[in-house]
Amino acid sequence: MGSLVAVVVTYNRLAKLKVTLARLLDADPVHLKKIVVVDNHSTDDTTAWLQVQSDPRLDVIELERNIGGAGGFEIGMREAVLRHDPDWLLVMDDDARPEPDTLALFHASNPQVDGVAAAVYLPSGEICGMNAPSNNPFWHWRDFLRTALRGRKGFHVGPDAYQGPARQVDVASFVGLFLSRRAVDLIGYPDPDFFIYTDDTLYTLELTAAGGQIMFDPALRFEHDMGTFGGAADGRQFTPIWKVYYYHRNLLMLYRRVAGWFFWVLLPLVLTKWVLRVFNHLGQKRLFLGLLRRAIWDGLRGRISVDHDQVLAWAAAGGDATKQKPELSSRKV
Repeated sequence: MGSLVAVVVTYNRLAKLKVTLARLLDADPVHLKKIVVVDNHSTDDTTAWLQVQSDPRLDVIELERNIGGAGGFEIGMREAVLRHDPDWLLVMDDDARPEPDTLALFHASNPQVDGVAAAVYLPSGEICGMNAPSNNPFWHWRDFLRTALRGRKGFHVGPDAYQGPARQVDVASFVGLFLSRRAVDLIGYPDPDFFIYTDDTLYTLELTAAGGQIMFDPALRFEHDMGTFGGAADGRQFTPIWKVYYYHRNLLMLYRRVAGWFFWVLLPLVLTKWVLRVFNHLGQKRLFLGLLRRAIWDGLRGRISVDHDQVLAWAAAGGDATKQKPELSSRKV
């Protein structure tokens, strides 16, 4: 089994980052060579705390502005390969971490594939649905039929898969995903312009389309202490509200990629469902619909180079955007 380097992207969640790094640093150095932490220009105490950490396995990258999870993973993965030459990368957010025996199990398994997705659970022990691996239903007719009958449950792996043997999948999230060096050589790095959402889905989908093989191994377990949605009874109130733009714009581009010409048949149903989400945002209806309208317009045009400052300005109902390129500094600690 070759060397493994973890990539952790963090922004303003120091308490959760501390738990994640403690878990990673508990791993045997044989099982985890380095931990590359991308500090996405945090404005809490994260930067100061990272600056006084002394473990030699930590490699901290400080960004001069927040470029989102997609940008953080792109820089983190690229720098991890350039600086540490690993055989495998392990990617995660700051609120996700492996169970204590996961890295040892991965090391012992010596997988001969291009990617391995772990089983991701909430702290309560429930399966984390947003991190469930899936197949592209337009590539597999059985999954297509199940999707037509059951919706999202038709193409995501079901609860039974979390108790069974490893199985091949098309798509996985950037929470508990082991990526081989061959995968990076095959398709490169994630697209930073997505900022947040679907960058991992599109990346792993492209890996599969390029001939790579991704396995879902339920023996490898991750915990995801997530908090993207909150407030609504169905868990679909976006907090903060600016996430409405990225979520829907990027999903629209993903749907078009996976469905091909069938995308135009599905589009009216998708848009109707999205507009109805306005009722989960009482008191913010006008803002929600405004962000959704912009997301749909940009998603249909394939426009992903919108600066985050502009999105924040839209969410604040005004203001001008400024365009700056992210700068990067690093320290070996």
